[in-house]
Amino acid sequence: MCGGSGTRLWPLSRKSYPKQFSKLIGPSSVFQQTAQRLSGPGYAPPVILTTSDFRFIVTEQMAEAGVDPGAILIEPEGRNTGPAVLASALWLARDDPDALMLVAPSDHMVADDPAFRAAVLAGVPAARAGQIVTFGIKPTHAETGYGYLEPGEDPGDHAPRAIPLRRFVEKPDKARAEAMLEAGNYLWNAGIFLFSVRTILEAFEAHAPDLIAPVRAAVDGGRPDLGFLRLDPGAWSGARDISIDYAVMERSHSLSVVPLGAGWSDLGGWDAVWRESGPDARGVATSGAATALDCDATLLRSEDEGLELVGLGLRDIIAVAMPDAVLVADKSRAQDVKDVVAALKAKQAKQATAFPKDHRPWGWFESLVLGDRFQVKRIVVHPGAALSLQSHTHRAEHWIVVSGTARVTVDDDVRLVSENQSVYVPLGARHRLENPGKLPMVLIEVQTGAYLGEDDIIRYEDVYARS
Repeated sequence: MCGGSGTRLWPLSRKSYPKQFSKLIGPSSVFQQTAQRLSGPGYAPPVILTTSDFRFIVTEQMAEAGVDPGAILIEPEGRNTGPAVLASALWLARDDPDALMLVAPSDHMVADDPAFRAAVLAGVPAARAGQIVTFGIKPTHAETGYGYLEPGEDPGDHAPRAIPLRRFVEKPDKARAEAMLEAGNYLWNAGIFLFSVRTILEAFEAHAPDLIAPVRAAVDGGRPDLGFLRLDPGAWSGARDISIDYAVMERSHSLSVVPLGAGWSDLGGWDAVWRESGPDARGVATSGAATALDCDATLLRSEDEGLELVGLGLRDIIAVAMPDAVLVADKSRAQDVKDVVAALKAKQAKQATAFPKDHRPWGWFESLVLGDRFQVKRIVVHPGAALSLQSHTHRAEHWIVVSGTARVTVDDDVRLVSENQSVYVPLGARHRLENPGKLPMVLIEVQTGAYLGEDDIIRYEDVYARS
């Protein structure tokens, strides 16, 4: 499942490019790490649930990770995890209603993949016996941002084995979290589940039967689109917005939990990223062009190699610098970063939701300079990719190739434009940009005109079937 927005990790995570696709820990995104963890011997190609906005990011990152998806289902709108899991189960039931489903969010970090696989294998017998299996993490601190699990027996040494689950516990306040940590028998709810397709469909029929008709209609009425399956929007809108926990898990009596000791984190806030970044002896973690002087228990991250972030004499501070926004926060307020996003939305700041790099199926672009009647962009086009054949009503464009070779169409003129060469696209001309080479092509675009918005595009042909 990879359709969330991750507002607690603003400014790196935004609605247009959320945390699952970012390189929070390590050289690959957490989505790619999840895809690789859930692949290989014993695993079928994954079924992925995402939104239309992320569909090409998903396929690009899956290809980079070397994992071939089995199916990519496109949700017309977010309806929470209950309908998402049900849609996946109905899709899988077409081929094998007794298959085992391992359901996982795509934005969690697991430090020990072999330990994770061992825990999954430990839950297989219970899942085949008709149990709904969840996975619980041994708490390391009194976390108030997670739900908890109360096993029916003491987890002991937390070795991976399926034991009865007594109940789910909502996210606690600080005092309750400290009491559960002291008790020693509670586990964090990882939000990862294992069950057979048949078992989960029967659970929905018993506990959330109203979801079945609209979700089944959305799957049955799904429309293939360039390798994706777009769920029917009319039917999908009739499904109740509800999590899998509320819809099924907290109502079921056939629950087991497997203790999971694999270095898990949901990376649900910058405090979690700080912990997982390997702080030094003074508790300082830095990333990118960041320097800490006489700091303690502090996270400094610069997400722009040209922006040096320096912390001096800081304690318990989170500082994250992006090209267009900077967050400075007390580490104890990490869970409140979502309120920052809400405040920016209220003042209509584009930084609330828009990522500096605008990712498209053909590559990406970023704005370098924006004036009253001009804009300068850097555009990167993937090898073999092509922008749509389009025109603009309000702007003309100048293209300067700085790396690679472009095939440029301007009305009836088609030519190759190499490094250090340029081309002019008059206002109203039909034009297209392609990369015929085997390396990324980079160009600088200078736009001039009365209106420079991205909605000033008339598309005539598009290999990605965008309207």
